[in-house]
Order: sequence, then C-alpha cells, then structure tokens
Amino acid sequence: MPASATKARRVAVLADSDTRWKWGALTATRMSPDDSDVHLDGYLLRGRATPTARQLREIGVDADSLSEVTAVEFLRAMAEEPYDVLVLALVGGGVQAMLHGLKRVWEDRTDRPVVVTGYVGVVYEKLADGLLLRHGADLVLANSRQDADRFRSVYEGVGADASAVTEVALPFLGGAGYTGEHDPYTVVFAAQPSVPDSRKDRTYLLDRLIRHARRHPEREVLLKLRSKPGEHTTHIEELPYQKLVQKADPPPNFRLVYGHMGEVLDRTDLLVTISSTAALEALHRRIPTAVLTDLGVREALGNHHFVGSGCLASWDQLDDGHRPVPDPEWVARQGVAADGTYATAFDAARERIAKLLGRPGGLPPLTPYYTPVTAPGYLPGILARHHLGPDGTPLPGAPAADRQPGPVRQIVRRAARGAYRHGVQRVAPVIRRMGEL
Repeated sequence: MPASATKARRVAVLADSDTRWKWGALTATRMSPDDSDVHLDGYLLRGRATPTARQLREIGVDADSLSEVTAVEFLRAMAEEPYDVLVLALVGGGVQAMLHGLKRVWEDRTDRPVVVTGYVGVVYEKLADGLLLRHGADLVLANSRQDADRFRSVYEGVGADASAVTEVALPFLGGAGYTGEHDPYTVVFAAQPSVPDSRKDRTYLLDRLIRHARRHPEREVLLKLRSKPGEHTTHIEELPYQKLVQKADPPPNFRLVYGHMGEVLDRTDLLVTISSTAALEALHRRIPTAVLTDLGVREALGNHHFVGSGCLASWDQLDDGHRPVPDPEWVARQGVAADGTYATAFDAARERIAKLLGRPGGLPPLTPYYTPVTAPGYLPGILARHHLGPDGTPLPGAPAADRQPGPVRQIVRRAARGAYRHGVQRVAPVIRRMGEL
C-alpha cells in the first residue's frame, strides 16, 4: 500500500546548510495534516556548508533518519524510496539540478512524490535568478503575501506557469508573545555571517554594541552568534565576531551567546540587527525590534527590505531610548502573522499537496522552465556542478554513481571535504585581502 493511502506520510528533506535544514524540516512538518503521522528522512547535501552535529543539535529539529549524501547518491535514493513529499531546501542552483535529476529518475513513474521548494527567509536579492532556478517544483513556497505577488509576476513575465506559487509563512515563527520588560532588561544583537562583510563595518557594530553595554550597565547585552569558529552556515563568515571581540574589552554585562534563537527571544526586550530573519521572528512575537541604519539602508546589506516597516533606527537613537514601532500593514504583508492568523498560514499548502497526492493517474513529469532549449548556455554548467549531464543523467565518474563508497574512500572524502572547507574559510579570505593591498 502506498504511503499516501494511509495516515502516515513519508517526507524527505534535502538541505545544504544548517538554516536550510531547519527551514525544510519545519516546513515539512507544518505542511502535513494535523491528523497524520509524519516519517521524516533528512538528507544533507555534502559540501561547504554541510551542518555539523552541534549545529544540528542546536536547531533542535528531529528526523527519523539523517544522512549525508552527494547529489548522485540522493537521486539514487529517490529512485528507490517511496516518499509522498520531497522538500528541496537548497540554494537555487541546487534546486534546479535536483529537478532535472529527479525528472530523469522518475521519467517512467507517475507515483512520484510532490516536490516542494522555497526560500529560508525574505527574498531581497536575485529575485528572478533564484525563482527561475526553482521553477519546476510542484509547490514554490512564498513566505509572505508580498513575495507571492512578486513570484507570480516573475513567472508570468517570462511565460512560465505560475500555478506552483503557494503563499505560506516562515515555518520557524512561534513562541510566547512579549509581555513586558525582563529583569535585567536584555538587548540582543542578532549577528549575520556575511552582512556586513568588511572588518571595518563589523568592528564598528561590535564597538557600538559594547558602548551600549557600558552606557547601560543595568542591562544585559547579548551578541547572538550563528556558529562557532570553524563551522559553516548558509553564508561564509570570513571575520567571526568571536575573533574581533578578543581585541575588545567588553564590560561584565556583555557576552556572546549561541543556541536556539527562539530561546534567546524568550528573554529579549530589544532585538537589534542589520537584516537578519530574526527580526521577523521578533516582530511575530511583538518584541521591540530595530533594524540598523548606521551603515546605510542598502541592498548590499538587505536592510532595504525593511523600508516602510517602522523598524529602521540607528545606535544613537537606541542609546537614547528610542523604541521603533512597527507598521501593522507592512508586518501583515511579510508573513509575520502577529495578528494570530499563523495557525492557518499553511492551509493552502496542505490542501494543494493533498490534491496532488490524490490526482487520478498520478503526477505528470517535472517541467522546469530552464531546459537545454531555453537556457543552453546556462543550464549545463549548473547541472555539471552536481555531476549531472544536460539531461539530468549522472556524468561518468560522478561520486557514488555506481556503488557505495568503501571505508578508505569515505576517509579520503572526509579529508578532502575538510581541506576544502579550510580553503574556503581560511585561505581564500587571506588571498582576497592580499589582493586588496
């Protein structure tokens, strides 16, 4: 009996970083019917940002199984395992490669899983590029009303089918609403791995945070970090705040914190950030939230997304006691659902998945917008990065294309991955800085 014929739903999530695993796994859970048992298998795509065991524990999302795979290994698993739903929680190029690989794997099947993809947070850059790389999935999730409108406009503008666009909300929102100041009053700066990216700007932000702690010794001032030195996240962090703070002299009421953002928000009285998705988490819980303008309001920083939010402020204003007041209309368009409608935010996705799973005759083949005909100079390179040919077939010599890796091969592969990560995080930044001399 197929899994979809019972109340137990089999779901697979393929993710390429800690944040995308969190998004994918929570999205899979929220899209499942309330009365169903969900069997969740996690697949972590091997690469620069593959989550560490510590990062996975910190995320706190459980799976029935979790394995690290290459693209070809994953496609082989999808050819053999009977899933109901597959969530592709990947960067755009990875989604596109998997769509073509899956189309090839499932070319003779009508009982394939429903394929879902989307974005981890707000979309403020590479809108057309990222969207068209995700086209072809059965559901392309938009985390807000604003994104849903923009997504449909892009697809329709190039003549692509826009029916897959489905409005939901960020899956990791939740937690108790803000009820008033804590003792001590707690200010949290949510750091981002790649925003800003220069030593000067990051040192400036750290200095202002420390100055705020000195100016308000009665407050607890926390620097919330995403990862520990040596770990990778969705974005590369070349200048970790942990290293910068070693040269500072912070007061006793200043400290670094890790852990689940929701737990940190439980004790937060003011959330400060450049453009982190944590701002939306805080706004959802009605926690006072400030998006910094000190370095300008710029697309490169991502804080331009918050124009009209009422949350833009500078450290000088915050030092003097200013508390931004969010604009209700802006918040409502961002999928934040501070008005209590969050419980129904995933209803449309649930209904669409149920309809697709019950479709007479099964599901049609995946049909991405990009093909060797529409993008002959772009698509082959995207597929080749995942060892796939132009038709989605594994290229000769692709890792694990024909066999399971042996013990020696596994050791060599782990060593190579470690060397690659070291090169990305340690060597490449040095070379870039030398080039700037």
